[in-house]
Amino acid sequence: MPIIPIADLKKDIHFSTDLCGQKCTFNTTWGLFSPFEIDLGTRWLMSKIEVGEADSILDIGCGYGPMGIALAKLAPKGHVDMIDRDFIAVEYANKNALLNNTKNATAFLSNGFDQIPANKKYDVIVSNLPAKVNKEFFWILFAEAFEHLNPGGKFYVVTIAGLQSFIGKNFDKIFGNYQRLFVEKTYTGALAIKAK
Repeated sequence: MPIIPIADLKKDIHFSTDLCGQKCTFNTTWGLFSPFEIDLGTRWLMSKIEVGEADSILDIGCGYGPMGIALAKLAPKGHVDMIDRDFIAVEYANKNALLNNTKNATAFLSNGFDQIPANKKYDVIVSNLPAKVNKEFFWILFAEAFEHLNPGGKFYVVTIAGLQSFIGKNFDKIFGNYQRLFVEKTYTGALAIKAK
């Protein structure tokens, strides 16, 4: 039987990249989504996101923090909350925020919005949505995103292309609008805006 290099596998994975024109460095580990590089869906979504330098931003399901950290660099006078229900993801997102000197980004555990105060509002909410969850999860998430956006606030998502119709229908129902940002054989990106 071949010997598995367990000690090597337990070491952090380390890579640097450019995301939205921002130089970023990340430490990751096995079990976190896309540990060796930023996935294409995230890259495409990030190329479409517009933020102001003082925006309040929420990254839902932040993983090790690539979207939240890049957005924190784009909004140096704002603040980014990064949430995930996986404590390892939160740990790495906070380590990566320090590694990238983004003092305006903080990660914490939250199952959806359950750890976010009801009166907390954001200018921008982003998420790389999971593919294999029930529709009820999305209904809750979309409705709570709507409640936590400031008037004129934007909700950006990326997910598998097969969910494009579902996303469009439910953004229209909850927000009253839907913009398809991109679609290709693997991923689709969408935007909904809360009316002013």
